[in-house]
Amino acid sequence: MPIMRSAKKRLRQNIKHNLRNRSYRAALKTQLKKFLSVVKEGNAQAAQEELRLTVKKIDKGVAKNILHKNTASRKKSRLTKKLNQMEAAVQQKD
Repeated sequence: MPIMRSAKKRLRQNIKHNLRNRSYRAALKTQLKKFLSVVKEGNAQAAQEELRLTVKKIDKGVAKNILHKNTASRKKSRLTKKLNQMEAAVQQKD
């Protein structure tokens, strides 16, 4: 346990930030899973909307220093690629 006053305050802050970041990260993972499930179904319009919401959530994570900007960029790129592959598969069926 910290002894100095400033160290005690820092510990309190770290605990608060940790909880906040954990809940945001969980919400981000939930959004990612929601997007991936819509892509699996093959619904193009719903998938585009979910991608928009997921990218928004990822960008907010970068703004709040929960994700590194390169990690966010990589995630967005991979999700967009999945959407494009799904749309191409749907068009090929028709």
